Amino acid sequence: MLLAGDEWQSKFRDFQKEAWRLETLPVYGVPQEEEEFQKFQAGDRFIGNYEDEWTGMIRRHKSSGRSMGRVHVVTRPLGEYLRFEFCRYYAHSVKAGEDIRILDVTDRPNPVAGFQDFWMFDRSLIVLMNYEPDGRQINREVHDGDPAPFIECQRIAVAESVPFEEYVKGLDV
Repeated sequence: MLLAGDEWQSKFRDFQKEAWRLETLPVYGVPQEEEEFQKFQAGDRFIGNYEDEWTGMIRRHKSSGRSMGRVHVVTRPLGEYLRFEFCRYYAHSVKAGEDIRILDVTDRPNPVAGFQDFWMFDRSLIVLMNYEPDGRQINREVHDGDPAPFIECQRIAVAESVPFEEYVKGLDV
């Protein structure tokens, strides 16, 4: 089953305990980000408090005892898009309460190789995020199989990664 629109958004409203994501791509082609990404490339940075619908949702979930998190698998050198994502989104989402971690596989084997991007809700609903090679999203698809491999992927990814703020210390992002 493919997810879009309100059916997709409801997954973020209705989860009971945890929403968690694995990100594996160095670039995500999001049309709504194009203008901001161009400004970033021209030197604009998103410094200070930034609040939007996403960070507000993170805060609401955190205050109600629910958690959101992700691990992004990266290799160095970080491309411009990852630097943009770190500055524009991750820095502010972490401050709002999202547990963002970075799994740098530059000098080691990827311990979650073979897994594509996915969201996991309450360790039971898996939504596969399907992308073109250039990072443009194709669709979101509910996985109808056993969630156990994805739960194990999460365990490994979290154990092998570092908190976002630790990773970016000393980096120019």
